[in-house]
Amino acid sequence: MAARREWPRRLGFAVKAVGREGLKSNDARRWQSNPHLRTSIGYMREVFEYLDEVDIRMYRISSDFVPYCTHPDLPQFHGQIGECSSDLAALGRMARERDIRLSLHPSQFVLLSAQDPKINEKGIWDVNSQAELLDAMEQGPEAVVIIHMGGAYGDKDSAIARFIENWPRLSESGRRRLVIENDETLYTVQDCLRVHEATGIRLIFDHQHHLLNPGTLTLGEACRAALATWRDGVQPKIHFSSPKLDSRMVTRGKKEVAAAPLLSQHADYVHPWEFAAFLREMGNAPFDIMLEAKMKDEALLKLRADLDKLKLWPEPSAPGVAGEAWQ
Repeated sequence: MAARREWPRRLGFAVKAVGREGLKSNDARRWQSNPHLRTSIGYMREVFEYLDEVDIRMYRISSDFVPYCTHPDLPQFHGQIGECSSDLAALGRMARERDIRLSLHPSQFVLLSAQDPKINEKGIWDVNSQAELLDAMEQGPEAVVIIHMGGAYGDKDSAIARFIENWPRLSESGRRRLVIENDETLYTVQDCLRVHEATGIRLIFDHQHHLLNPGTLTLGEACRAALATWRDGVQPKIHFSSPKLDSRMVTRGKKEVAAAPLLSQHADYVHPWEFAAFLREMGNAPFDIMLEAKMKDEALLKLRADLDKLKLWPEPSAPGVAGEAWQ
């Protein structure tokens, strides 16, 4: 295993490693070609070796890592986790030996708050399945499954109530692993805290989402409130990204023309001064940071280099920053 530097914060990225040609995150073949979890596991071994080589210690596994495992019309794929139990245990051991923190983030269609009970049933199945995967990999409580609250359907209070009602229907593993995230349009950190108060579910603070949908809390207040939901001795994690500020191309008539950016979109890279300002704002609050930049691992490595070059990492001895928070 590669020598590890003690970085001030553990940084991670999601799914696709773009910095090493040929790495695959999962078996993405169509069902007719009989994709299988065993193939995904083989790909992931190579990803973990790469992460260790470049000293990246947090990673989000593809939500399609187990191909078609909850597709209602393809029961032949439903038993893959059990079929690969020994391989998954070995893969999880590989991650632990390299101190790689893992997570999963199902799509926005995985819901517990929908008006249609069938959608919620499918959401419960998806969450339970992804939690089962992390259990099969023998990961600790820091490995989580992240979802959004979903739509408001014209009545946010009722949607929140449905989520709370469906929460006990998750498996024990699903309840233990599931966390929720504030979003950029509907559910603020304050809204998510209502669910936490009723269920004990932990919150992921998303920096860019909060800037777009802050409610009445300041950035520091919202982040600290989310961090406080992690009370079981587990290091919290948050999401950070910079908004895309360059023009986007749109079709108008028969022409492709430049249009103003959408601030909800993620930039290719992370702005180092914005990131450093956020760390200063948060002082000694300990947490890991999942970067949601389009350039994935390359964005992480560039941010880390920028912070070093520009001397932007907060020093443990700086006012408001405790040394133990950087471990």
